Amino acid sequence: MTATTPHRHPTPDERAARGKAARGTAPRSGHAAFEPRDDRPDPVEVIERQSASRVPELVPIRYGRMLESPFRFYRGAAAIMAVDLGALGHTGITTQLCGDAHLLNFRLLASPERHLVFDINDFDETLPGPWEWDVKRLAASLVIAARANDFSAGQRAGVVREAVRSYRESMRGFAGMRNLDVWYAQADTEKLSALLGGGRLARSSRRRLSHALDTARTRDNLQAFEKLTTTVDGSRRIASDPPLLVPLRDLLSEADRAEFERDLREVIERYGTSLTSDRRHLLGQFRMVDIARKVVGVGSVGTRCWVVLMLGRDDEDPLLLQAKEAGTSVLAPYSGRSEYDNQGQRVVAGQRLMQAASDIFLGWDRVTGVDGRQRDFYIRQLRDWKGIARPETMKPSELRFFAGLCGATLARAHARSGDRIAIAAYLGGGDVFDRALAEFAEAYADQNERDFQALTEAVRTGRITAETG
Repeated sequence: MTATTPHRHPTPDERAARGKAARGTAPRSGHAAFEPRDDRPDPVEVIERQSASRVPELVPIRYGRMLESPFRFYRGAAAIMAVDLGALGHTGITTQLCGDAHLLNFRLLASPERHLVFDINDFDETLPGPWEWDVKRLAASLVIAARANDFSAGQRAGVVREAVRSYRESMRGFAGMRNLDVWYAQADTEKLSALLGGGRLARSSRRRLSHALDTARTRDNLQAFEKLTTTVDGSRRIASDPPLLVPLRDLLSEADRAEFERDLREVIERYGTSLTSDRRHLLGQFRMVDIARKVVGVGSVGTRCWVVLMLGRDDEDPLLLQAKEAGTSVLAPYSGRSEYDNQGQRVVAGQRLMQAASDIFLGWDRVTGVDGRQRDFYIRQLRDWKGIARPETMKPSELRFFAGLCGATLARAHARSGDRIAIAAYLGGGDVFDRALAEFAEAYADQNERDFQALTEAVRTGRITAETG
């Protein structure tokens, strides 16, 4: 028997040296610069290429939502920013990326233990890549939201610098922690309540945020059940609200519907194999009773998304699942293709890696549709204690506070999968990177406004059609 050589892990000192060395190829102050490259593609073309694979009748809704404001446009323009980030120099230190880390993708969620936690929510674009791409996506979103509120340039810079300072200091904290302690870290309600009581916000702001914590607990499976279903011939069914929520009975002929329902029942059974055995057992206690197509988000409008109503003990024991189409990440052309052949598995694997606690029904499958095409999906509960921020109502102090929460949360997510010691060493103890990101965010917000105007002009000239309202 021959002995095998054990894998050698770099020492903390070696990892820190790697981070400091990255400053030579990617100076921290250099992140301030953003200039679109000369061969930058037409932003409208980038969006149109994404739309080509989506449900045609829903694409105008996507454009209509993106036209509501520069911030709504930014939410739907992850593919455009991926082009720009891919053209920039980077540190070469990679981690699992959210891929779309704008501020509204940070929210209150329920952990499996029924604790309310603050975490990242959207992982459609998740893929390994340079850690700073997520930080730049977050920073630019904060400036765009602050501009919509008419914050001054100084206030906007303060918001961004708070987010990046929080990321930097949190990462430095994680760098000194044991691996298991990093893995178990999460921002639960007790920690959030302690922050609220710490005097960083005015009393009125603390009341509003406390109310948000309480409200999030009401946005659960039962609330969604009451809102989205109705009684038809004595049985619970998903209510029709076209074009945003359309039951299968209104979409397909009776023959096609029967085939689709049969296929989807098989999907639910197969998808269960991507869950742990205990959760698969729980899923087996529910029966599927109805299906509807749902329009979701801004950037996701037009992707195929199905709501599945399942009932357990009786008609008042619901489980609402969402099966959402997963395509190739917008980051793939610039950071490399996923190790997973199934794009739904890519999303699930990234989410489980980055989130402190993921939905117990999170899984994936591959489906052949009625058109004969194979598509990948990931599946989770439709709603489980969700609370989303409303930046349009925030004062500068409130947005700064929220930005700090986002920065710390992103650092925790990156520390789970990336080299937290190297990232912390690169960032250092000063605010060089913080100030650079504030400049970058302003420059990219300018670019976002130009791209928003390009889409507006494309609708005005009839190049594309948008549906508003």
